[in-house]
Amino acid sequence: MDIEKIVNFIFELGHLKIQPRSGWWFAGVRDPESVAEHVMRTAQIGWILAEMEGGVDPRDVACMLLIHDNGETRISDLNTVNRMYFTNKDEAESHSFFDQLETLGGGIKERWEKYFNEFEEKKTKAAMIARDADGLECAFEAKKLLALGHAPAQEWIDSTEECLKTESAKKIMATMRKAEFFDWWQALGCHKNQ
Repeated sequence: MDIEKIVNFIFELGHLKIQPRSGWWFAGVRDPESVAEHVMRTAQIGWILAEMEGGVDPRDVACMLLIHDNGETRISDLNTVNRMYFTNKDEAESHSFFDQLETLGGGIKERWEKYFNEFEEKKTKAAMIARDADGLECAFEAKKLLALGHAPAQEWIDSTEECLKTESAKKIMATMRKAEFFDWWQALGCHKNQ
């Protein structure tokens, strides 16, 4: 493995911290979350869903989700409007992802290719869980944005709900719909002392 290439790859990954999730612009969000922020919560949701569903190693799901958006460092986060002008958005994203992997080589390259392909092919239980986690993360962000006055964010919640496959994800979605994004800290009782 070429250490110089690995160093450059790690610098490239840092771009995900400043790459905005551009679809939120259509909901009127001026400063949306970054791809890195989305990926972090998505991987953790994936781990939780894998544990709830059983029969799947949560590490595989979390790893699949940690790497699935890496190609966006090179092609950006393509929202639904952007995608209308790409002949094949999935091909562009996979091409950029596999180009990145050439810098890593070895076992990392092979394992990450497997995870990426599994996520894209949507055939395994792990991929189904990962896809649900990816959608749930968007729905949770949309719920927060909706409460902050971005009414178009409701569409993300509704469209995600229609796509969920696992029972665990459906249960989480149903409960999330009834909750508020600030319930977690109010349940701690911290606000009562102010």
